[in-house]
Amino acid sequence: MEPLNALNRRQFVVMGTLAAGAALMPGVARAADAGAPAVFTLPQLPYAFDALEPHIDAKTMEIHHDKHHAAYVAGLNTALGKAPDLAGKRVEDLLAGLPAVGDESLRTQLRNQGGGHWNHSFFWRTLAPRAKSGGPSEELAVAIQSAFGSMDGFKKAFGEAATKRFGSGWAWLVSANGKLRISSTPNQDNPLMKGLVPDADVGTPLLGLDVWEHAYYLHYQNRRADYIAAWWNIVNWPEVSKRLNEVG
Repeated sequence: MEPLNALNRRQFVVMGTLAAGAALMPGVARAADAGAPAVFTLPQLPYAFDALEPHIDAKTMEIHHDKHHAAYVAGLNTALGKAPDLAGKRVEDLLAGLPAVGDESLRTQLRNQGGGHWNHSFFWRTLAPRAKSGGPSEELAVAIQSAFGSMDGFKKAFGEAATKRFGSGWAWLVSANGKLRISSTPNQDNPLMKGLVPDADVGTPLLGLDVWEHAYYLHYQNRRADYIAAWWNIVNWPEVSKRLNEVG
C-alpha cells in the first residue's frame, strides 16, 4: 500500500488533467484563464484508499475514485463544452434543471455524467473509517424511529431497496416534506432530478449507497448483500446527521 502522500500526489495528477484550480466537493472551479468556462474537478478523498478496509478494499477505492469518478468529471466537462449557457452553474442546479434542457442528447449526457459526479462526491462523504463512523444524532435517531419503527427496521428496508435495485443504481435515504423515506434510482439518477425520476424518489438526499458492481465486485464479486451488510460499518453518521440538520 502506498503512503498517503504518494496517493495524494497521484490524485493531484488525475485532477490536474481535468481542470486547473482547487478541487471542490462537488462544486465548480475556474480555469486559470479568466475567460475560460467553468469546469468541474475531481474531489480528493477525505481518507486514504485503505482507510475503509476490511469493509471496502483499497484497490476498489482507488479504481472507483481515480477511474470511474474521474471519467464522470471529464464527461461532464465535455458535455458543458457544448452548452456555454450552462457554464458556472453548480452541479446540483444542473441536475435540478435537466427537464428544461431541450437538446435530448445533451440532457442525457448531463444526466449521466453530472449525476455520476454528484452521486460519487456525495458518496465519498457518506463513508468514514470505522473508528470515526460514530452514530446518528438524537434528531436523526428520532426521525428514523418515527419513519421505520427502529434502526433495525430502517436498515432492513434500506438493504432491501439496495438489494432489489436491478442492475446498476443507488439506494437513498431522503427527506421529503419533513419525513424520511427510502428510494432507489437506476444508473446515475438521484433524488435531485425532479421531473426525470418518479416523485417517490424525489427529496433531499441524506444517505446514498452505490450498488454499481464497480463499487464492490473486486472484493465481494456477485455478493451484493454482503457488501451492503459490511457498508453499515463505515457509514459516516455525523455527516448524515448534519445533512438532516441542514434540511431544517
